[in-house]
Amino acid sequence: MKLDGIHHVTCITADAPRNVDFYTRVLGLRMVKKTVNQDDPTVYHLFYADERGSAGSDITFFEYPGARTGRAGRGMVSSIVWRVGSQQALDFWEQRLGDEGAAPTRGDGGLRFDDPEGLGLELELLTGADAPLVAEHPDIPHELALQGFGGVRMYSSDMERGRELLEQTLGFEPRGDCRWELQGEHRGAFYERLPAPDEPGIPGAGTVHHVAWASSVAEHEDWQRRVAADGYHPTPVIDRFYFKSIYFREPAGVLFEIATLGPGFATDEPIEHLGERLSLPPDFEHLRDQLDGVLTPLPDARAGRV
Repeated sequence: MKLDGIHHVTCITADAPRNVDFYTRVLGLRMVKKTVNQDDPTVYHLFYADERGSAGSDITFFEYPGARTGRAGRGMVSSIVWRVGSQQALDFWEQRLGDEGAAPTRGDGGLRFDDPEGLGLELELLTGADAPLVAEHPDIPHELALQGFGGVRMYSSDMERGRELLEQTLGFEPRGDCRWELQGEHRGAFYERLPAPDEPGIPGAGTVHHVAWASSVAEHEDWQRRVAADGYHPTPVIDRFYFKSIYFREPAGVLFEIATLGPGFATDEPIEHLGERLSLPPDFEHLRDQLDGVLTPLPDARAGRV
């Protein structure tokens, strides 16, 4: 069995309208699903990705209005890394993000910046066989757009902790002392540890909730059994309607998910209209009238895109 790169990364926001503006207008991603947190359906679960809502490009947010501002610390993801295809792309994004006040920092082969709530984001020039996963935006040339995830970085005080899970259970290949990579049938990704800062982490707005790795539908239950047999206490398989999931915490602290590649976001709405209306899985449809008065009004994520 092989995991097929990152499926999605889920984060927390306290301000869904500002979140929509940044990820769709500034970063050029497409809102591909506007739904609710299935564990707390009174709050949004917003999904941004490429034009088709592909796993491997999908950053998602739970909105908790009024949530305190978080801070990444030990045992938490420090930054999410997207692929770009050229130095020209890095030049473009350095200018665009600077114009938006995001204060990007240019380094060797990459660019680092924060979203409006302080979530650490990076763009890296990464080459390989992975197909670019691109959203269409009138102000962002296709060849310069974000191309899907490259990996995630996290803070740890122990670079060895959990090595067995990464290498033996999940099949990551070590690349030095603090970086691991995996390559599936279609996509690859890296997981890297950085020394933890002295300040403790604070869960909240602008932090990552969990990182999901991609599995085929056929192998998903086998992954649950493997993780359980190796002593990492996964949840049972949970049907999220758009994919199925298991959850467990890696020993250094980050909450992991393994999610299936399907059935996908077009299960309940056509590709050309993804994310335009509130989508509720069948078990939550009875809440629609109630939620209309609870959920935060959002701007039109497609405004100016077509």
